[in-house]
Amino acid sequence: MREVILIKDGELALKGLNRSVFEGKMTATIKRRLKECGAFTVTRSQSTVYIEPQDESFDFDSALDRVGRIFGIAGYSRAGVFDKDMDVILSEAPAYLESALCDKKTFKVEAKRADKKFPFTSPQICEQLGGKLLETFSHLKVNVHSPDIVITVEIREKGAYIRGNQLKGAGGLPTGTSGKAAVLISGGIDSPVAAYLMAKRGISLFAIHFASPPYTSVRAEEKVKTLLSRVARYSGPIKLAVVPFTEIQEEIGRHCPEDYFTLIMRRMMMRISSAVAAENGCIGLITGESLGQVASQTLPAIAATDGVSTLPVLRPLIGMDKEEIVAISRKIDAFETSILPYEDCCTVFTPRHPHTKPKDGQCEAAEKNLDIAPLIERAIEGIEYSFIE
Repeated sequence: MREVILIKDGELALKGLNRSVFEGKMTATIKRRLKECGAFTVTRSQSTVYIEPQDESFDFDSALDRVGRIFGIAGYSRAGVFDKDMDVILSEAPAYLESALCDKKTFKVEAKRADKKFPFTSPQICEQLGGKLLETFSHLKVNVHSPDIVITVEIREKGAYIRGNQLKGAGGLPTGTSGKAAVLISGGIDSPVAAYLMAKRGISLFAIHFASPPYTSVRAEEKVKTLLSRVARYSGPIKLAVVPFTEIQEEIGRHCPEDYFTLIMRRMMMRISSAVAAENGCIGLITGESLGQVASQTLPAIAATDGVSTLPVLRPLIGMDKEEIVAISRKIDAFETSILPYEDCCTVFTPRHPHTKPKDGQCEAAEKNLDIAPLIERAIEGIEYSFIE
């Protein structure tokens, strides 16, 4: 008996003529993410992906952990592969399932007979294996409606695959199938969640962070890198551009009305991000804005910042409340890092009474004394790049 990892597609099953593109992306991601777990092969048959170890050194636990964070996978499980012989299944399956059944009280057996040449029907397989498990494990009872564990037997071309409960996968679409976009990441709760959600929709991520030393510290930048590493466990490696923003914020402070500081700062970020993102092959921007959450996230304020972007802006959190956002932040293990008290450039220069409902032309008038083009050029020249994995 040998073991494999079985993977079930999610949305990929709904794709039409370009389904092979999505499957190819997911297969490539699996190979890249699991390469440190040992030697294995990846094959596909009948809407199932098989990860088959090539020797006993393969690290199953690490592989399962990584598979659970690969977008495009709806469900996955560790399964034993047995000879397609009912006597073999009945004699060997109980020992294989012992660890999965030891702490369970109820179970049921399901069977899928893809190989119709197998001499037993699905109900017969369920009846015989269920009876053998009841005979072997006296603490178990059958519950066909809400069992603690479902034992699944799949009779396929290459063998009989037996497994316990299927684990829920990350879902979504394989990374890179929806293009590439730049996430504007601060150091708070929202932007890492926005990055994760867009990566789940197949976006390949590039990240832009605005730093304002000495007003912001090195620890604030390290915090951002840690947050991106949490997202990268799902999305794959992320290239990060750190933009020096001190001069721009000081110029805004000297030449613009205080109540417009935040709006003008965000407009400058959008201008810079559009240019840097396009230069790095991105076709969109991602932000963590939630409508009405703070003063700069009213609909008029969002329209004012969008007006200077040359790329479409994706806002996956726009209709979420803070509780929903925090739940996802905790899920991806970003929350505790996000709440560390290292200020970002958005909080350092916050006006006492920010303008929330700018009208046409007001932002342009408020920033008329800024020498915008040279400021942007110098900021882009000072960018430092790194890769987060």
